[in-house]
Amino acid sequence: MSFKKLGIASFLTLLAALVAPGIAAAEPVQLEAFTAKALELDMVWVAFATVLVFFMQAGFMFLEIGFSRMKNAGAGVAKILVNLGIVTLAWWAVGYGISGFGEGGLADFVGTDGFFFHFDQDILGTAVTADTAMLMLFGLAFCAVSLAIVWGTTLERIKFSSYVIYAIVFGAIIYPMVAHSVWGGGLLSDVGGKPVMDFAGSSVVHLTGATGGLAALLLLGARKGKYAADGSPRAIPGHSMPLVGLGIMILWIGWFGFNGGSTFVTEGSFFGEVMLNTQLAAAAGVLGACILVYIKTKALDVGMAGNGAIAGLVGITAGCGFVEYWAAPIIGFLAGLLVVACVLAIEKVLDDPIGALSAHGAAGIWGTLAVGIFGSPRLVLDGAGPGLWYAIFGDASFSAALGQFGVQTLAVVATFTFVLVVSYIVFAIVKATIGIRVTETEEDAGLDIASHGMYGYPEAFIPQPELPVGEYTPSMAGTPVASHADTPGKA
Repeated sequence: MSFKKLGIASFLTLLAALVAPGIAAAEPVQLEAFTAKALELDMVWVAFATVLVFFMQAGFMFLEIGFSRMKNAGAGVAKILVNLGIVTLAWWAVGYGISGFGEGGLADFVGTDGFFFHFDQDILGTAVTADTAMLMLFGLAFCAVSLAIVWGTTLERIKFSSYVIYAIVFGAIIYPMVAHSVWGGGLLSDVGGKPVMDFAGSSVVHLTGATGGLAALLLLGARKGKYAADGSPRAIPGHSMPLVGLGIMILWIGWFGFNGGSTFVTEGSFFGEVMLNTQLAAAAGVLGACILVYIKTKALDVGMAGNGAIAGLVGITAGCGFVEYWAAPIIGFLAGLLVVACVLAIEKVLDDPIGALSAHGAAGIWGTLAVGIFGSPRLVLDGAGPGLWYAIFGDASFSAALGQFGVQTLAVVATFTFVLVVSYIVFAIVKATIGIRVTETEEDAGLDIASHGMYGYPEAFIPQPELPVGEYTPSMAGTPVASHADTPGKA
């Protein structure tokens, strides 16, 4: 080796000896910075997903307005806004704390810390940070969705005061206790060593909302004119199927945040698997509903097609992170068939204007059970058993699979029973005190004018304000004359 080469080699060796300690010292700093940036990226994803889930409130609003008659269209706007305001404060003050983890003997039933959520609050030994706030807000969005589901069964005849009272109880106690039981370390998070698997809330969110709606409906009764003298159901068409379609598409898009955001992290881009499962199930749900409703009625009912999409989305919500791609369309298709069959059966005895009991209740039950059938050994939670499919057609343990299916069934029974009993008590108290239903006169006039003092579509009910009533004639607009006598509260 030449002197020149030896000199260069010696210099590089010396340089490495001097630099290496600096690099070694920098490694923990760089790792800490990388970890912080990864967490920030995760929270950006959760924030985006949260916005999508809150946007679903607009979907519920349009869906319910479209399925309502014109005289009740505006009431849906007030209901969404007021309920979102109430549930936000109830969740912040009490609900979030109950939904979280707890200590001591109460931990099986409720969270014990985190009430009146605020920065730097100590929650079970961990200080609240901005990251905690983002996750708290995401949980609020889920609670608001579950509450919105309740009211689909009560359209066009419930007192507005019932919304307010039940929303407080629901946001502070009912939904948080259900969420705690599965996601907050409660009783259903460990049943004989096996956890209930509900990735984004087929039972926690959707079955809970539908069951609350059932409790209200049992005490509320049907809309006037829904059933003929012989008890057969009559169709009461909504006034705008385009609004129904818009609402469904908003809900569909929002569901990508609902399910995808429930991964909470961007690592491995697993949210992509979850979102693809979501889309496959929704698409299959539409087709399943269309096929069955055509077989039964020889018509492609628009409302049923929409409910097929919702049912497919609800059905895959529990399993979106636990099943393989091939199972998602099966789950969605069967949910589409189920929603049509249930809507037609339930309509014979209960007046559910938008099919919430079927699309969110029946499909929520199916989705929860479907995890016990199709849960993939690759994806199930630690300690959970695989789906029965893998035990029957694969080499998975049949006892483990059957045990997991039993746990999923228990979640359905427990959630339905708890929510129905508590909700029924709340609505029964409301009915016995201030009343739960508007008067027959108010129902005839419509909730817009009776409850809110204005029409959602004023031009459909009152004459043009520029003309005195006496000068307004049908020939001017080609529509029947409206007078002050036709407007409640006007002489």
